[in-house]
Amino acid sequence: MIMVDTSVWIDYVNGVITPHTDALDKELENGSVVTGDLIITEFLQGFRTKKDYEAAKRMMNSLTCFEIAGKEQAILSAKNYRYLTSKGITDSKTIDVLIATFCIEYSLTLLHNGRDFLPIEKYLGLKSYTLSE
Repeated sequence: MIMVDTSVWIDYVNGVITPHTDALDKELENGSVVTGDLIITEFLQGFRTKKDYEAAKRMMNSLTCFEIAGKEQAILSAKNYRYLTSKGITDSKTIDVLIATFCIEYSLTLLHNGRDFLPIEKYLGLKSYTLSE
């Protein structure tokens, strides 16, 4: 299963063609894409029109959705956040650490296009989607 970060979804719905959006398109066809409650929240917040919001909501509703931030996940994410700061990584966003921690714990691959997840890969073992060149 592939969880997709919000930044990739935004590019995808805006028609931006990148290796990440191509990978998302491929994985949607394969039926391997899942999402999470926090990703849905981030994604749906950005739509200006009701029509676009409703279309995006239908897309998200078609996917298996996981609840990312339960109590145990919150505690583990805080532990991971603290570990990253002990390594000098101070720019990690709470929501990114929550998403990454969930992916690590449930052996999900994360498709993302940001540098924010790179320290989490390095220090915590996040498995990121490998793009074909």
